[in-house]
Amino acid sequence: MTFKVAIIGRPNVGKSTLFNRLVGRKLALVDDTPGVTRDRRVHAAKLYDLHFDVIDTAGFEDAAASTLPGRMRVQTEIAIREADLIFFTIDAKSGLMPDDKTFAEIVRKSGKPVVVVANKAEARGAQGGMLEAWELGLGEPIPVSAEHGQGLPDLRDAVISAMGEARAFGEEEDAGEEAAASEVLIGEDITDPDAEPSYDDTKPMRIAVVGRPNAGKSTLINALIGEERLLTGPEAGITRDSISVDWDWHGRRLKLFDTAGMRRKARIHEKLEVMSVQDGLRAIRFAEIVIIVLDATIPFEKQDLQIADLIIREGRAPVIAFNKWDMIDHPQELLAELREKTERLLPQARGMQAVPVSAETGRGLDKLMDAVIRTHRVWNSRVSTGKLNRWLEGILAHHPPPAVAGRRLKIKYVTQAKTRPPGFVVSCSRPDAMPQSYVRYLSNSLREAFDMPGVPIRIALRTSENPFAGKAKKRR
Repeated sequence: MTFKVAIIGRPNVGKSTLFNRLVGRKLALVDDTPGVTRDRRVHAAKLYDLHFDVIDTAGFEDAAASTLPGRMRVQTEIAIREADLIFFTIDAKSGLMPDDKTFAEIVRKSGKPVVVVANKAEARGAQGGMLEAWELGLGEPIPVSAEHGQGLPDLRDAVISAMGEARAFGEEEDAGEEAAASEVLIGEDITDPDAEPSYDDTKPMRIAVVGRPNAGKSTLINALIGEERLLTGPEAGITRDSISVDWDWHGRRLKLFDTAGMRRKARIHEKLEVMSVQDGLRAIRFAEIVIIVLDATIPFEKQDLQIADLIIREGRAPVIAFNKWDMIDHPQELLAELREKTERLLPQARGMQAVPVSAETGRGLDKLMDAVIRTHRVWNSRVSTGKLNRWLEGILAHHPPPAVAGRRLKIKYVTQAKTRPPGFVVSCSRPDAMPQSYVRYLSNSLREAFDMPGVPIRIALRTSENPFAGKAKKRR
């Protein structure tokens, strides 16, 4: 196993910037506003020849446990307990603050090895702040600039000194292999037609959880994994970053992505919320399955439908979770009504799985995951060309394409070009003249004939070139 490093400190000292620098990608949101990070995020990191897991944390604030800053502090304390090494980060530009000394005492009591990181050391006057850091009594401060990548060789040496060479390098080879495997997973083309010709349940399934603010997304993930991994509370819009959580469900490896609540575009004014929503959109594009969490007490708001439409247009496989089901008085009647609305309002993915759940009580979570697995199988399904063309014969005999401008359209054959989502190529005489209503008819018939409910189906119309067309023109 590789070792873990937790980056902690008060708000706005550059913890997330240092996190991004170590992981080599801009995963964590960064802004001048204090307190951007709220949940703790874990990712594989590299510092020259050192490989480890790094934990980004919320700004450490002295607050009551019942408040939002207090609950954020609890998450940071969990990160301290999980870590093997702590990067105690200060702002060298502003120097020590009273909270720095308070939190230094907490870190000292943890008994974990500590490296004092004096960030923003490139700023004018940062030398004085770095010297003040000696007052913490946690050892020599290491001047770095996370934003510009300065001071990282000294930080590497400090890690080796704090951990010991045997611990720092003992698992380097294994960690390097794990990091390489992670890069292959992240870099794979999830729309590659030949990526998965048959269903493979050995690969980690990527699931994004999305919805409007305060629908219960983070609470749902906590209920699924059985621990308070993500920050929750009555306040709307707690989650800002898209946080990934690794989980094993009945032997199946999963990666869950919690996302920020998505409000209507007209209501978004702050730059930070724009960044949060963009981060959530990236999680949707990276995911395979997207669980759309709807508040069962106020379902199918306009924004819910726009989110679902976006997911379908992106080609992801949607599953609806009607959350807060414990607050419903007449569940059977409402469930029938909601499922009817699902079919009527979202015809683009007819047959979409919709499951009532309660993240607070744990009700319906197994049924939700069963629906996720079923939908994932359909999303990966492939139909042989022989079966498709036997189906096409029946379709053309029963309902042939209409005539356009007095000329009948001819369909020659159909084949499946890709999976994830299922995509089909139809060879016909005049693709540009084919009515969209007939394309929808083909799509719905495909869905019904080959049992493909609840996932987007792509149909591309192609024409085969006439090999004699050019010769005829030349003769003229």
